Amino acid sequence: MAKNKRIKTGMAPGSIIYTGDKAITDTMIHHLQFTSDSIKDSVVKNEKEIKINKNSDSDLIDWIDLRGMQNIEVISSISSLFKIHPLLQESIVDVYQRPSFEEYENGIFIIVKALSFDKNTISVSKEHVAIFLKHNVLLTFQETPSDLFESVRKRMSNTMSRVRQRGADYLLFALLDTLIDNYHITLDRFEETIEEIEDRITEEQRSSDKAVIHKLKKELVVLRKSIAPLREVISKFSKSESEVIKNTTQIFIRNLYENTVQITDSIDSYRDMLTSLQDLFIAEVSFKMNKVMQLLTLISVIFIPLTFLAGIYGMNFEYIPELQYRYGYFVLLGVMLAIFIMLLILFRKKKWL
Repeated sequence: MAKNKRIKTGMAPGSIIYTGDKAITDTMIHHLQFTSDSIKDSVVKNEKEIKINKNSDSDLIDWIDLRGMQNIEVISSISSLFKIHPLLQESIVDVYQRPSFEEYENGIFIIVKALSFDKNTISVSKEHVAIFLKHNVLLTFQETPSDLFESVRKRMSNTMSRVRQRGADYLLFALLDTLIDNYHITLDRFEETIEEIEDRITEEQRSSDKAVIHKLKKELVVLRKSIAPLREVISKFSKSESEVIKNTTQIFIRNLYENTVQITDSIDSYRDMLTSLQDLFIAEVSFKMNKVMQLLTLISVIFIPLTFLAGIYGMNFEYIPELQYRYGYFVLLGVMLAIFIMLLILFRKKKWL
């Protein structure tokens, strides 16, 4: 990752270079045109096959979705087709760009991160997503071929859905809403993992739990770096006065902002939970160590008087009266047994055993 990050060192601003580490794949271009009454979805090979509606008075919406950022030529040609500035083109394929919102004369540009959490490997996966909105045209750039917005496409098959009834700005809202809903799923899985480890620590503590807690804290930092800036992005989006955003869409965007606030609050609470979990792990280790030491101490206390008696009658004096007593051996064993039982009763009464 650090090596990829240094690829652009010394290069001029506007250098379009993919900085990610995803497997190289062909860039797929999906072109979806729709109105409230009709919809057409197609896959095109290059920018020459993209036929967009140039009638500003028409209600026809164009959504061009590119999946896969490794093919710089395709990304650059389509970006240039829609007059996207070279600096923005650079940001599109730079996966280390933090989430941001930028407003321009001809549209708005947004960078966000799609996240997922694998409970088996305790790892967070990120995908870079760039979105450009202009009048009746929406461009989305996804880092991998997998479709993050499949649920939105399914909704668009319904003629009466809001996505079909409203403009490109509402479609942008729907896409962001889908990503944020996925954040909730990701954080729910993260919380479930924390709770599972907490239960395990109190029931059957493993030595590997300490490493898992440390891994979770590192992955939480990844989540925070990806999600925390989104709060500012949505805040700017909700206050935007751009002509490409209708007033009727603003109320939905403000609701989106409330969701981001809730998510960032959840991340803060998880950080506190992990700190408490780490303290609990240390406390459980100390408690179990104390229990072992207590047991060893009790065993020592029991055998100290028994060893003392055995030591007395094991001395090499020529004359010890009790040694001549016929039942002396059994008396000594009885005394030892009595001491043993009395100590056990005492320890039970004190709840040390």
